[in-house]
Amino acid sequence: MSRVVIEKVSILLCEDDEALGSLMADFLRRLNFEVDWCANGEEGLQRFGERHYDLCLSDINMPQKDGFEMLQAIRETGSDVPVIFLTERKATEDIVRGYNLGCDEYLTKPCPMEILLCKIRALMRRCYLNKKNSEVEFDMGNGIRFDSVRQELGDVHLSARESDLLLILCRNLNETVDRNVILRTLWNQESYFTSRSLSVYVNHLRNHLKGTNRSIISVHSRGYKLIEGVEG
Repeated sequence: MSRVVIEKVSILLCEDDEALGSLMADFLRRLNFEVDWCANGEEGLQRFGERHYDLCLSDINMPQKDGFEMLQAIRETGSDVPVIFLTERKATEDIVRGYNLGCDEYLTKPCPMEILLCKIRALMRRCYLNKKNSEVEFDMGNGIRFDSVRQELGDVHLSARESDLLLILCRNLNETVDRNVILRTLWNQESYFTSRSLSVYVNHLRNHLKGTNRSIISVHSRGYKLIEGVEG
């Protein structure tokens, strides 16, 4: 039987119990996972916006933002990153709420590390096989590639929002993408403030695309188009 080979997995771990968080982080790092450990949901969301993660492993009872609030905010960005809840909350309504918000696994404490590891590996196998069927890397010309999984455009590391926006444009190369579609996809809403934010991210990407032969043009009253054959 063929074996699925998965590259080194990056995990965002959110756990406010210092002893348990340290234990879990050390356990996963010894197994060659990359782990960023946060003590609350607010810090977790900040980290999530700064880099790409393959998996989020989170408690629910945390200060500042709890796990439910953090998961809801993550899903509102349009991200489908796998999320595992590991929590002491065992009530049926909590489990149902977790799955309704978009968690992929709901485990209750205490959970043997061996079982947690099996759940992580199973999720990563499924995600890997799904991603094989959709394009995630793009040739941007002049030897520069955009890797939407790693959020890298050549040597430039993009923010999560920049990467998601560029992915939408790349998958619609030479086609106009409606501004409101982008706003609903990336922010789950259309407003003056999100529209202004979109303009800022477009300008960031235009700067990042310098040196490629791709360029973002504005289509009046409609949206944006990524075109090829033009120096960025």
